Amino acid sequence: MENKVIKRTASPIDRIDATGFSSRELNARIRELAHNGTERVELYNVYGQRYIGTDLDRPIEVKIFGTPGNDLGIFMDSPRITVYGNAQDGCGNTMNDGEIVVHGHAGDIAGLSARGGKIFIRDDVGYRTGIHMKEYGDKKPALVIGGTSQDFLGEYMAGGILILLGLNLQKEEAHRTNFIGTGMHGGVIYLRGSINDFQLGKEVGTAEPEEKDWQILRKFISEFADHFGYNAEEILEHKFIKLFPLWLRPYGRLYAY
Repeated sequence: MENKVIKRTASPIDRIDATGFSSRELNARIRELAHNGTERVELYNVYGQRYIGTDLDRPIEVKIFGTPGNDLGIFMDSPRITVYGNAQDGCGNTMNDGEIVVHGHAGDIAGLSARGGKIFIRDDVGYRTGIHMKEYGDKKPALVIGGTSQDFLGEYMAGGILILLGLNLQKEEAHRTNFIGTGMHGGVIYLRGSINDFQLGKEVGTAEPEEKDWQILRKFISEFADHFGYNAEEILEHKFIKLFPLWLRPYGRLYAY
């Protein structure tokens, strides 16, 4: 245990050098601090520890310097996690509330089954981002991606808001992700830029954003811009496409008699 250094300060902030911590040990320490009233934890030298922020239900702020492992923020219910680096797979898996901000890329299945809260990713994401996002009552998750996505964006999406900005695409360059919204039966996807019909799942319709859509876009793009130093108005000047589900039960006939 000699290599596990915790530097304490007089303010309600704890700084942890994560070198040598296992995922279990690091998460146990974060939960202990959260329940003791610590307002902010800064984690340094994070190299792949998984499940950081698991099931946290206190309004603690966690700043991560390094690369957290899979399932960052899984099941969490109010904290704010900021990553100064990339995130691996499953970022925001089944999160219920709170906020995750990633100053870099994220891997596959970001936002998997998220049922609340907000996720902002500055750069690109992997496959199946937003898969099976859902909403209930006043719980509506939002996922904003600054770059591009791999295939199956919004697969089986059942609710929530997914925004793909493509800020790294050239003018008139279409998004590269295919099979967008395959199995989608709820929620809404907004794409900045252009897309080809063959890239969409057969369950997806397209439309021009209406005023209520622009209100949603302004809200979340303004937050995105504040996090990462962009100009929200410049982003909003470009064309957006709204994607929505054509049916509430796209595969109902396969299983109903």
